[in-house]
Amino acid sequence: MSATRVFVARLAGCIVFDPAGDRVGKVRDVLVVYRKNDPPSVVGLIVEIPGKRRVFVSINRVTSIGSGQIITTGLINVRRYEQRGGEVRVIAELLGRKVVFNDGSGEATIEDVAIKEGTEADWAISQLFVRRPKTSASPFVKGVTTFTTWADVHEKETKGQAQSAEHLIATYSDLKPADLANTLLDLPRERMFEVAGELPDDRLADVLEEMPETDQVGILTSLGDARAADVLDQMQPDDAADLIAQLPEERGEQLLDLMEPEEAEDVRFLLSYAPDTAGGLMTTEPIIVSADATVAEGLARIRRHDLAPALGAAICVTLPPYEAPTGRFLGMVHFQRMLRYPPHERLGTLLDAGLDPVTADTSAAEVSRILASYDLVSVPVVDENYRLVGVVTIDDVLDYLLPDDWRSHDGNDDVRRRAAARSELRTGSIPLPGAQRTTRGPQ
Repeated sequence: MSATRVFVARLAGCIVFDPAGDRVGKVRDVLVVYRKNDPPSVVGLIVEIPGKRRVFVSINRVTSIGSGQIITTGLINVRRYEQRGGEVRVIAELLGRKVVFNDGSGEATIEDVAIKEGTEADWAISQLFVRRPKTSASPFVKGVTTFTTWADVHEKETKGQAQSAEHLIATYSDLKPADLANTLLDLPRERMFEVAGELPDDRLADVLEEMPETDQVGILTSLGDARAADVLDQMQPDDAADLIAQLPEERGEQLLDLMEPEEAEDVRFLLSYAPDTAGGLMTTEPIIVSADATVAEGLARIRRHDLAPALGAAICVTLPPYEAPTGRFLGMVHFQRMLRYPPHERLGTLLDAGLDPVTADTSAAEVSRILASYDLVSVPVVDENYRLVGVVTIDDVLDYLLPDDWRSHDGNDDVRRRAAARSELRTGSIPLPGAQRTTRGPQ
């Protein structure tokens, strides 16, 4: 090994390479097992490989740890990792636990763990980086930190009990919402609810949008009504509508009443459409401008850091008012076209004349064919008066057409099954998942 002592918290997110230098995945955790008289032994790493699948890599297959990267022998079992009895994940379960000093000097919280390679190429926990309780009432003062060994302390809580949710959230603060969602789904159900409850509203909203519906409902149910409504306010209206549609009608109405009026209005509007239509898939918050807006203004609008890439791919041009439902829809301008013109050019002169909008009752299958046929990222949706009511983006269509368990799917579909699906899509007979879902609201 190129390093003899490594702090586990710094390993999270490190890139794993094979001997040829090809990227294998990212480290998500370190796995240890307890021993009777010795410090816990390191048995391997939990590595996330392409496809969001988490696999186990034995510590014996790791040849180098250092400089923010890990080198392996290249021999990795790609079977999805499942935690066994007796195994403890350091980042997810050990960091944040309370320990008591054997000399009677008090207790502390584990903030990091150092693992060290032994003489026989085996790894074990060598040191704990802990923080004692603070002695001042000032909110700006923290407790004293110190290093200690496993032999000098014992756990205050039962082995296997979860760490504080704050430590786990801090460890994974740089994860993208989809990666954090996968991390939460790997936790025991009660632990998942606890950690979700500690996430900020906007962060939890982003994570919920990346989870299967059953887990979304479970987490939302675990929150109080006021907190649940706050989280729904932060979600995209179409995702919030999908989630509320899975709740009992009475619970859904309670949450809608507690939401911000403007947000609730958008969600109620979307709930009025069947889930297998453009109206049920669309979002009501596209970028909308007047025909007199300039290229400079349009580019400034799509630079917003909180804007989803699919929504930033094109700008909708309408007559006033400029919030859905708008005035008459005039057309869309793709951001790539804006890049070809000077900043002062009017967007009204750059409309895509070949792009026709769809109506809210257009089927999801037809919307998917339009996106595929014309290489589009989004398609506008208008009402009977040709007013813009929203846009359907490619991610919404994919999320709807993929199987319910696509987030945990290994990707080993049968080739004939994919070919049959493509054939059905072309002929218009594709069996949409929405046929099995509960219809949202009045039709």
